Order: sequence, then structure tokens, then C-alpha cells
Amino acid sequence: MHDAHLHRIAVLHGAGYAGGELIRLLLGHPAVSLDGVTSRSFAGQPVWHAHPTLRNQIDLSFTAPGDLNPTNLDALFIAAEHGKGVEAVQNLLADGFAGVIVDLSADLRFHDASLYDTWFGYTHPAPDLLDDFVYGLAEVNAPYPVGTKWIANPGCFASGIGLALWPVAQHLPAMHASVTALTGASGSGTRAKSTTHYPTRDGNVRAYKILAHQHLPEIQQTLGDAATVAFVPVSGPWTRGIWGTAHVTLPGGVTSQDVGSWFEEAYADGACVRLWPDQLPELRYAVGTPFCDIGWVVEGDQLIVGFALDNLLKGAASQAVQNMNLALGLPETAGLALHSELVLHP
Repeated sequence: MHDAHLHRIAVLHGAGYAGGELIRLLLGHPAVSLDGVTSRSFAGQPVWHAHPTLRNQIDLSFTAPGDLNPTNLDALFIAAEHGKGVEAVQNLLADGFAGVIVDLSADLRFHDASLYDTWFGYTHPAPDLLDDFVYGLAEVNAPYPVGTKWIANPGCFASGIGLALWPVAQHLPAMHASVTALTGASGSGTRAKSTTHYPTRDGNVRAYKILAHQHLPEIQQTLGDAATVAFVPVSGPWTRGIWGTAHVTLPGGVTSQDVGSWFEEAYADGACVRLWPDQLPELRYAVGTPFCDIGWVVEGDQLIVGFALDNLLKGAASQAVQNMNLALGLPETAGLALHSELVLHP
């Protein structure tokens, strides 16, 4: 029997890596009940068939997306691929769903619909919805407007780079940053690709979408018009986690103490940001946690900001839970207890 004191939650399109992390977090959340998970390809099968680490931890089976009844649910996560998230939102609204929606796709992150033609190669089917979704980079945009129910969860690179540079952009009249960031193979999703094939990725690094990654408009949206970013994304030879650096030339008179105060002020209440003053963070300490670790080094007029985060947690699932918590009026970090080990497969 459902506990009336728990918020009823479902995950749409939950068979992927981010969906699996969402399920794990929700199963351990003290204030919610996971009532449904959908998948087209796994419909009718136990959830642990797609996520073997959940064997003996969950009794739910996947339902087909069209078979989920959202009537009694308080919140829904959409973990669909880009281009399918907005379709799921449209279907939910047509069914009269009035609860919280956290969309993990890129479909509702921008106010300018033309960005989808330019960066994602499709014309947005519901531009009228864009202004109704809050961009969910909580450390920058929270507290959200009263009554916020619809949240667009940020992308993984956009989360790390946006958080790393936002305090700096707030204090400089103009800023240009050169960013290089390496990501693990899980960022490419569960479908096998030549670029994520183990023999081509192991022991190798490979730049891709140089200066043209689809997270760039998100980063610009966060930093504002006075900032520009040159971004080189790189495939790293590991499964999960993003590590990167941003290089900024500071104007005269700015000291290391000034930069430190910018970060301390910006993230004094940032529950999921950890600061590493006068050093750059290491990737291994961020993987498996809901944190974005940020550090910096200043030498003369040169500022290097380093950042590290788990692309499946702070870059996706734990950030989505963080946003759900804020929308439901729960403590921001509820359900985000640290995990000593998180794996994709047993």
C-alpha cells in the first residue's frame, strides 16, 4: 500500500544510464515512492533486466510509455533522448498531468526556439512551452520562481563549465574562456558507437565537435552576453566522469584573493558544489557523488579554473533529483546521500 506521506514519482524512458541512476537515487529517497518506470524496448520486463545492479532491490517492471497513468503522480522525470523529451511533455499535458516535470533532454533548455534548428538539427515542435520551463542549474538560478513545476535539467558539460565560470563572469565586464574537458564513455549513452567501442577508446583521447558542441548555447545562456567560450570536448578512456579546465586572462588589479572571494560568495549556499582553493580538483573524488568540484589557480593575470563531476549524477540524475526536491518543497539534497561505489553493470 502506498504511504500517503510520500510523493509519488515515475521515470519515463528509464532504461538508459541516467535512468538507472535516477531509479537508484529514488529508491533511497526518504520522501518519495517510485511508482513507475517506462521503456519502449523493455516494456513488460523487470527493471533490473536493464539495470542488473538493481536485482533484488526493486519489484517494478517497465511499462510502455503510453500505458503509464500519470493521474495520481506528484512528479515525473523524463530521461528520453533529445527530440523525444518535448514529445513526452506534450503527451503528459494532453493527459491533464499537473505535477512536477523534470526533463533531462535538451528539448526545453532554451528560450530561443531557433537554437534547436542551429544546434540540434530540428525545428522545435512546441516553442510556446520554452518560456514555461526553468533552466535547472540550481546553484545559479535557485530559488526558482514561486510555483515552479517544470524544470529543464542542464546538460553534463554545460553544468560543469557553467558552474566553473559563472562566478568569474559575474565580476568581469567581459570574459573569454578557453575550455578543454574530457568525458567518459557513458556520456554517449547505451547504444554502441564506433567512438565508444572499447578498443578505440581505451588508452586514447580524441577531440570531437571542436568549438561546436551542442552544450555551448547552454553555457552562453548561463554566463550572459558579455562572456564567450571556446570549448574543445574530448573523449576520455574511462566510463564516467568529466574533468576539465578553463583558461581566462584577468584584467589588471585582480588578485588571487579576489577570485577566491568570487567563488566563496557564489557558492556559499551551493549544496552540491565543493571548492578546492588554490588547486585543481581530481576526477576520482567527484565520480559517484552529487557534487561538482571546482578549484582555481591564479598566476599573474592568468586564471585556470578546474572542474570535475560525475556526468551521470551532477551532470544528469542527481541534479534532476535536486531539482525535483526544490519543486516539491523538500530539502535540496534529500535522497542524495553519497555512494561509495556506483557501477553501470555488475
